[in-house]
Amino acid sequence: MFGNYLIGLREGLEASLVVCILVAYLVKTGHRDALKPIWIGVGAAVGIALAFGAGLEFGSRELTFEAQELLGGSLSVLAVVLVTWMVFWMRRTARHLKAELHGRLDAALRVGTGALVATAFLAVGREGLETALFVWASVRASSDGTSAPLVGVVLGIATAVLLGWLFYRGALRIDLARFFIWTGSMLVVVAAGVLAYGVHDLQEARFLDGLADKAFDISATIPPDSWYGTLLKGVFNFQPNPTVLQVTVWALYLVPALALFLSPVGSVPSVPVKKQKATDEKAEGTVEGTR
Repeated sequence: MFGNYLIGLREGLEASLVVCILVAYLVKTGHRDALKPIWIGVGAAVGIALAFGAGLEFGSRELTFEAQELLGGSLSVLAVVLVTWMVFWMRRTARHLKAELHGRLDAALRVGTGALVATAFLAVGREGLETALFVWASVRASSDGTSAPLVGVVLGIATAVLLGWLFYRGALRIDLARFFIWTGSMLVVVAAGVLAYGVHDLQEARFLDGLADKAFDISATIPPDSWYGTLLKGVFNFQPNPTVLQVTVWALYLVPALALFLSPVGSVPSVPVKKQKATDEKAEGTVEGTR
């Protein structure tokens, strides 16, 4: 549940910050009439993301077992690629995100309502589709037959929405740069588990060999149905009897990805969120950490 809560929180907060930047800029520049198209674009992006996630979940049920495993494994690998790109992209470009969105808004205001809807849709839609894919892969990997993984995602997104609203109102200060570094690091760990699970799916689909070659088996020491086994599976997608290929891929991804992500080269400077006096200035200051 914690791993999926982290996914919902991290991905949801990025989308919330994008919305905060768009809304705050329009309010500050006196374009409140443009808020409706922005919210229409945001709503459409959320709807597309939900439809995409539902399509993945219900569409895959009609497939044979091997086809399900092949689809699940392939999409898990794709989800890891996308989320890895996302955390590195946010770390590298967060400081310029605000200026980039402002430029897009200025151009959209000159064109008209349709451009405003498209700007909001594209800005939030990319985050939504990535989130839907990674959440589906992670929930599938950590599912224990209960609704806990999905509940974790929903709670994470709800927390992100609340934080976004508090940022906008100027009621909360947080070091966004440090927050994204820590959550990005944990998300890389979660992604490593999803990748290992995806490899296992591909082995069960007979797309990859080595399903019978176990690296170790500590099921007796850490029973999968124990509370600590469930905890490890929920947080790290831990499996007590992984294959050699799973362990190899997990290590080859996790070690260099974490090393590169935590490297000081190209790191985003820590810029705390600032609280302003006026309401409009508050809205602007709450997203200062994304520069």
